[in-house]
Amino acid sequence: MGIDPGIGISGYSFVDYRDFKFKLLTSGSIQTDKKAPHPKRLKELKDDIDFLIEKYKPDCASIEQLFFFKNQKTIIPVAQARGVILLSLEQHSIPMYEYTPLVVKQTIAGFGRAQKADIKLMIKNYIELDEKITLDDTIDSIALAVCHGQNCKFKEEIK
Repeated sequence: MGIDPGIGISGYSFVDYRDFKFKLLTSGSIQTDKKAPHPKRLKELKDDIDFLIEKYKPDCASIEQLFFFKNQKTIIPVAQARGVILLSLEQHSIPMYEYTPLVVKQTIAGFGRAQKADIKLMIKNYIELDEKITLDDTIDSIALAVCHGQNCKFKEEIK
């Protein structure tokens, strides 16, 4: 499971990784009501994450690690959303792996400063991507899942 956390939009994806091959099972986004009170949005996010975990039963999750944000207005709500997601994963005993955007970009595109369009293009080298998937948050969640698979692959190769 790959998760790109956010309070307004959280991208998610479920990727099967076997024999060094990736297959996208499903992906999408959880979008909370901007007009709803913040605690209600967090509960909605947690309920939706719980539903997805129960439906798809992932054996692990990769989630974006927080880093310095340029927009200080969004860091606390994003951190709270991320906390709710981490709580849900922990309550379901799902092992979590955290990756910074820099590591994801380096893993997927070979360049830590790659742009969103570069990541989308490079993801297609790893996984069949439906052209209908255009939301950056969803693509980021797929990149997180593939990044984790690639890191597992590397660890398996050096054993």
